[in-house]
Amino acid sequence: MITDPYLPIFVISVAAELAEMHPQTLRQYDRLGIVKPSRAPGRSRRYSQHDVEMLREVQRLSQEGVSLEGIRRIMQLENQVEALRARVNELTAELAAVSVEVRSRPPRQNTRIFAAGLTGDDIVALARGQRPRARSQALVVWRPGANN
Repeated sequence: MITDPYLPIFVISVAAELAEMHPQTLRQYDRLGIVKPSRAPGRSRRYSQHDVEMLREVQRLSQEGVSLEGIRRIMQLENQVEALRARVNELTAELAAVSVEVRSRPPRQNTRIFAAGLTGDDIVALARGQRPRARSQALVVWRPGANN
């Protein structure tokens, strides 16, 4: 069993057999940028299990009548979505770590709060619980973790 689905281990003949395709078809997909395998030091193609799964998906889409350009675009968008999901997961983990850090800090007694008018020229520091004097469109900014 393969532990890393992105590990490039299959030569083109094995990948073609696993995907139930002709090796020349895999070469064409590589040239078109539909499924791009890794390259071994001798410039030979090396396919991963993930690449083989992508080849099967290309075959399915092709059988449903999607053009090669359409398939290339679909694969490109799926790769983009996968990258964005990974980034969201990274940011979620980072946010969770920061949230834990902020909650574990002792409460600050003298946390400053600021208010600014629409123009930004009239910035004033406010005490805890104090509001801007005039009812305006002021923007109030406070620091995370402050006991509001």
